[in-house]
Amino acid sequence: MSGIEKIILDEYESKRLIQQYGIRTVEERKITSLDEAVEFTRKTGFPVVLKILSKDVLHKSDVGGVVVGIQNESELENAFDKMSQKFKGKAMLIQRMSKGVEVMVGGKRDDAFGYVILFGLGGIFTEVLEDFSLRVCPITEADAEEMIQEIKGHRILKGYRNMPEVNIQEIKNLLLRVCELMEKERILEIDLNPVMVADNAEVVDALIIKEA
Repeated sequence: MSGIEKIILDEYESKRLIQQYGIRTVEERKITSLDEAVEFTRKTGFPVVLKILSKDVLHKSDVGGVVVGIQNESELENAFDKMSQKFKGKAMLIQRMSKGVEVMVGGKRDDAFGYVILFGLGGIFTEVLEDFSLRVCPITEADAEEMIQEIKGHRILKGYRNMPEVNIQEIKNLLLRVCELMEKERILEIDLNPVMVADNAEVVDALIIKEA
């Protein structure tokens, strides 16, 4: 696919696209000022997350572009000032903190197999455990169920020790919708990680690269 012209969508643009396919995203706002950030928190409350928003910064955590667990307006002002100084002229995202079990859904267009979808536990588990399942799209609901059952960490999703059971149907719906999205939107790569799953599944971070 080296000759294909690509479009990289930033996190905000990626989420607007997946929302069109019925995929739920965490409550957030694109901001350029502290006043906008404060206005958001007065509607949603704390804690919140502040992120840099830039196509030049795709791995935000690696460069200090994410501040989590902001508990009050003083902490928000401090985080906003530091981010503004480090990433001059860049917009930001402010998000409500989402709760649940972290999972990830990824996909790409493969030269040999076409559209391929991946599922696994999210966050740090993705790289540490290397525990995921794969399917070629399109998939059925039965395929989605198998993908969930195949990962070693699936017991965590069923409720483990003091962790509540999550809504498995929400994960299946998400897998089906991502397959549909990839095919209809000519997606080259998609990475939804983490997705927080409890009663619902909320995408917290998203990156999409699509064909121009």
